[in-house]
Amino acid sequence: MTIERTDGEIIIRIPDSVEFSEIQRLIDFITYKEITKESKATQEDVDRLASEINKNWWEANKDRFLKNE
Repeated sequence: MTIERTDGEIIIRIPDSVEFSEIQRLIDFITYKEITKESKATQEDVDRLASEINKNWWEANKDRFLKNE
């Protein structure tokens, strides 16, 4: 593996012997860091939003799971 820093970017060369799923996990993490780098959200904000999303999803989908009860 080689890592090269140029003006404005970092280039990483990874051998094709590395599992693609592992590379994808790394790319996903880097993407997450880039998207959230200027976020002002706290962990509490994120937890509250996740809870609301889960609650709304369950309300919309519970009949699919409980139809036999």
